[in-house]
This record gives sequence, structure tokens and C-alpha cells, in this order.
Amino acid sequence: MEKLQEKHAFICDMDGVIYHGNHLLTGVKEFLDWLKDENKQFLFLTNSSERSPRELQQKLDRLGIDVDASHFYTSALATASFLATQHPDGSAYVIGETGLTNALYEAGFSMNDINPDYVVVGETRSYSYGKLERAVKLVRAGAKLVGTNPDLTGPVEEGIVPATGALIAPIELATGCKAYFVGKPNPLMMRHALKRLDCRLEETAIIGDRMDTDIIAGIEADIETVLVLSGVTAKEDLHKFAYRPNYILTGVGDILA
Repeated sequence: MEKLQEKHAFICDMDGVIYHGNHLLTGVKEFLDWLKDENKQFLFLTNSSERSPRELQQKLDRLGIDVDASHFYTSALATASFLATQHPDGSAYVIGETGLTNALYEAGFSMNDINPDYVVVGETRSYSYGKLERAVKLVRAGAKLVGTNPDLTGPVEEGIVPATGALIAPIELATGCKAYFVGKPNPLMMRHALKRLDCRLEETAIIGDRMDTDIIAGIEADIETVLVLSGVTAKEDLHKFAYRPNYILTGVGDILA
């Protein structure tokens, strides 16, 4: 644990690591206080595309945590950045929340439900058959299919709910087109994170609750990985994967042990 504590920078997932819904997890406040007291570099890197960095900052503020908005980077921002480089001033039909649409607007994209360049899907609670039908029609007409992240599920206070990977699957099946996912474990997302932290690989660790996104992203980026069992992946799930994290902890508070 001393070796982990000596790291200069931490990339930290949010859902299942920092909170479940509106419930702050045990040991989080102490962990974040330690990061600040020790002058550690840290970035919250979330595959969720629902909220903007400012909204995430406000959410943590309501939970009693004071963190500047510059410490947040989302899959919505990564998706918008990627699409802006691929097709500047393009257009998109979006199934998602305001965090995603605002990120696309700021990247120079316009919203288009007639002949968009892309159909972009993120987490949303307003998913409907009508939106699914429209998305299928547009993809079959030539729009490229992009997902903010490949997560099939996500943790909330009540348990597990469908995430982007599950919402985009019917569109893939109905069109025969495979979506391109920008969020973790895509190396694009990790490069954005490491660039913002401005730290060397050997000085950095990633903390997450998912083997299939957080941990594999860290392994492929060649940084140390910390799996916390406070979210999606349970200890009995580890045998399903061909890779292992460097550390397995109950929660982020264990880093201070």
C-alpha cells in the first residue's frame, strides 16, 4: 500500500467508486482530503455522459465534497472531441442527456434528426421506441453510429441499471452496424486523462469498479490498476477475466490503510 500511496497522480472513476446515485460511499471524503493534503494530481474520469463537469462538481458539493470542475473529464467530452476531429462542424442525432448534447454543441456540432453525420448514444432516462426507430432509420440511411461508452450496466442506489452499451445494442442489431465507443477502455479516453494530469505513466494509478473498462484501460495504458469492490465487479467475478488488477480493495478508503 505504501507503493500505491507514493503515486503522484490518480485517475478515479465515479459511479461505484465515489458514489451510488446520491449516496457517498464509505471512505471517499477521507480519501479526497488525503489527495489534497498530499498535493496529489487527480482526475475524475467517468464513462457517464449524462452530466457536465460543472454538474458533477455541484453533485459532489451536495454530497459534502469540494472539488474544482477542472478535475472532471467525461465520456461526453471525449466523444465530442473525437467527432470534432473526425468531422468538423458536423451534425448528430443524439439519444442522451444534456451533458452529451452540450458537449457536442461546444465542439461545433449541430443537432439534426433528418440527415445527420452521426447517431450518438449515451446514458438517458428518456429512451423510447420512437427514438430507437428514428436512430435505426438514420443509421440505415448512412449515419455513423457512435456510443459514448461500452458499459452495459451502471450502479445506482437501488442496484444495477442499463447503460449505454445496452441502449445502443438494439440499434446495432436492427442495422447490422457496430457502434464505435469512445469511452474507457478506448485509449483515446486514457490519453486525454494522462495529458490533463501531465504525469508520467509510472507515477499514475487508475481506480475503478469495472474490470471490463477501468482495469483493462489501465493495463493497456501501462499504469497501475486498483479495483474497488464497491461497484459493479464483485470478487467472485474475477475468474472470468484473463487479466488481474494490481490491487483489489473494498473501497477507496482502504488506500489510506
